[in-house]
Amino acid sequence: MTAKNILRQTVEFGHLVVRLYVSDLTDAELLVRSVPLNNHIAWQMGHLITATRHMLKSLGHSAPDLPAGFGEAYTSETSGSDDPAKFASKAEYLALADEMKAASLEAIDATPENTLDQPGPESMRQCAPTVASALMLLGNHWLMHSGQFVPIRRKLGKKPLF
Repeated sequence: MTAKNILRQTVEFGHLVVRLYVSDLTDAELLVRSVPLNNHIAWQMGHLITATRHMLKSLGHSAPDLPAGFGEAYTSETSGSDDPAKFASKAEYLALADEMKAASLEAIDATPENTLDQPGPESMRQCAPTVASALMLLGNHWLMHSGQFVPIRRKLGKKPLF
């Protein structure tokens, strides 16, 4: 197995876990918070999509365009909103997530193996010191947020998936 295969598996697994955790949730349930001030899944999905786009571009790769105003809807200033009109539908999040996953896998494929140890993008270097670690974040970031979905699922009475 190569390093790039591991990076691909990380992206695939991060997206799989997110997809499974939201599979039985409604649009309204995406707006439930586990406790006050914690981000709901709708905001986190938008954040993951916009952050993935930013990471891809920081790595010098192309990234899918987002709907007009999408990026501005998922900032720290908007994280406290519970207004359903300000958020996308589950179907929209999943479609955009699929686009980001495909772009992430393309970025991994396009990255020469001999550059993986080079310094990561300056804007990401604190948490991703190398190109490989920055590419790893394309999946790990999704996986990290999916852990925050579990208390919301429990609050909603959903069965454990894992």
